[in-house]
Amino acid sequence: MEKIKKVGVLGGGLMGSGIAQVSAAAGFPTTVREVSDALCAKSKQSIEKSLAKAIERGKATERERDATVANLRFVTAIDELSDSDLFIEAVVEDLEVKNNLWSNLNGIAKPEAIFASNTSSLTIIAMATASGRPDRMLGLHFFNPVPVMKLVEVVRTITTSEETEQRSLDFVRSLGKEPIRAKDSSGFVVNLLLIPYMVDAIKALESNVASVEDIDKGMQLGAGHPMGPFTLLDFVGLDTVYKIAEIMFTEYRDSRYAPPPLLKRMVLAGMLGKKSGKGFYDYSENPPRVSNLGL
Repeated sequence: MEKIKKVGVLGGGLMGSGIAQVSAAAGFPTTVREVSDALCAKSKQSIEKSLAKAIERGKATERERDATVANLRFVTAIDELSDSDLFIEAVVEDLEVKNNLWSNLNGIAKPEAIFASNTSSLTIIAMATASGRPDRMLGLHFFNPVPVMKLVEVVRTITTSEETEQRSLDFVRSLGKEPIRAKDSSGFVVNLLLIPYMVDAIKALESNVASVEDIDKGMQLGAGHPMGPFTLLDFVGLDTVYKIAEIMFTEYRDSRYAPPPLLKRMVLAGMLGKKSGKGFYDYSENPPRVSNLGL
């Protein structure tokens, strides 16, 4: 079995830049593809900022930072990734967009190259046919923030070969991450359990069971969670949670996954959490205060 030597990352946003960073830090020449020079520059700045924080916290040295940066390349032309052994897609959670990307990649990638999606909710089999290489297609679901979170869900679909899965497991471990195998069902392991938990927290708030602060405190101190559900919702992004919940509800037709009305209203209002400055908490103040949600 040939080892993965070069990595191509499609999408340089929050997840893509994190994946590129850990790949480059592990010694893999890594090429990030974005749709514009401005987005390439933004992705590079994001990685440099993350590395600077790691140095501040004693998690990395300046030499390690320099080695990581030396392994990174940012491009806008998709054919500049043609020599990659592994392609990791981290673009918008839209099946049509992803499948168009896979179809284009299949025309320029080496026959033995592996295609991996970082999707958090779509099924891999929905992309396998469009990829043109269903035996070399699987899911590699990283968690945010990628440089810190140790888990990667390795999702093998019914068409994925054993060799593809094994090469991918070896790659994940080479990043210093811990892989778990997950079946190709919407949400995989973590989101299958996590999305209903966050949805239930919003429903409890809508039903006046308790306040945002008390629900968060209850799950922290009573269940040992590192953060409460509303802090977590703001961290993940309310628009992201809404999209995942919609996809999972469509897949399972189970009310546990249905986005609550409050979540929809907040997304429509642009209250997306930390990234927009306001969600269940208002981050314009330090410490953040609970937002006025009109409940």
